Amino acid sequence: MPQDQAASPSLPLAGIRVFEIGTSVAAPYAGLILASLGAELVKVERPEGDDARHWGPPFWHGASSIFQVFNVNKRSVVVDLKDPDALARLKTLIVETGDAVLQNMRPGQVEKYGLDAATLQAAKPSLVYCNIGAFGATGPLKSKPGYDPLMQAFGGLMMMTGEEGRPPVRVGTSLIDMGTGMWCALGIVAALLGRRKDGHGARIDTSLYETALAWMTYHAADFISTGVPGKRNGSATRGIAPYQAYRCSDGYLMVAAPNDGLFRKLSAALGHPEWASDPRFVDNPSRVANLPALNTMIDAIMAARPRAEWQAALEAAGIPATPTQTIDEVVVHPQTAALGMLQKTPDGRMDIFGLPMSFDGHRPPLRNAAPELGADTDAVLPATKG
Repeated sequence: MPQDQAASPSLPLAGIRVFEIGTSVAAPYAGLILASLGAELVKVERPEGDDARHWGPPFWHGASSIFQVFNVNKRSVVVDLKDPDALARLKTLIVETGDAVLQNMRPGQVEKYGLDAATLQAAKPSLVYCNIGAFGATGPLKSKPGYDPLMQAFGGLMMMTGEEGRPPVRVGTSLIDMGTGMWCALGIVAALLGRRKDGHGARIDTSLYETALAWMTYHAADFISTGVPGKRNGSATRGIAPYQAYRCSDGYLMVAAPNDGLFRKLSAALGHPEWASDPRFVDNPSRVANLPALNTMIDAIMAARPRAEWQAALEAAGIPATPTQTIDEVVVHPQTAALGMLQKTPDGRMDIFGLPMSFDGHRPPLRNAAPELGADTDAVLPATKG
């Protein structure tokens, strides 16, 4: 492996080789996590490349910015699956050198090419194999394709996001895709640990729809327990008050006072300590029941001063509060810098958020930028030729 792509022996998955037969976001995000934890991640691409390479503008050093961030620390191998020789070499490579495979091809495609779990695990029982589907491995919709916004819609998330009386709103990031990738990575790591017991791999099935359902867990519990569908709450959340963004004279401040003690402090900081003993606001259920009235009172006060003043005042009183930042503010914030989340690729061309975890105080480094299409084909595939 080239020196800039070699994983540090201290990374937990160093020495593990994973094949990513995927495109778009879910499988690549799973691969990103595994690669960042030290696995050698071989990204298998069609001759035209991962769809996400072309998802722009914006484009950044030859590919879309979304592709660049989801494919660092990987190697790219181009395989035309319709070419019998190339397909055979890929299968041999997986069986001879692979520890895990993750894939999110269209339903039926991996079986068509003999790259499915049953076929590969028959040749290598120790292989860990993860399928990422749209609607799941069983059921009437198992063969349907799907994308993140479809699952946000179908899983109910869009109808719990935004404000009542307005059109459905998609969460502003690929929450379902990336969440599915996280489950996939967690499943693969768990299966690799399980393999130590008896040497056998496992087949893992995940899907976008299952992830959507998992994110809806307490909304589902609310409905099942009451028979009443929940409603959209804007920046607030159901069952807790006050717990939302309030408009100040120059922007919004998110305020969290989810218990009686914090509400007493908030009432005093806003100049109305008597609110804490008002029967309408004496405890959280009462505040939730009377939230429109409470919000009217808070809004009138907070609108008179800038958010920085209110943030300072509330934090001095021990009340969690933060401005609703835009991404340009987030990127340059001192806390972002202190955490070292923004990492520079080894070639110095790009700054990308790294993995949101550290080991013994060290965040896994960026070993290499996202590879150019087929950059490692010659180095990787010839190893299987006779």
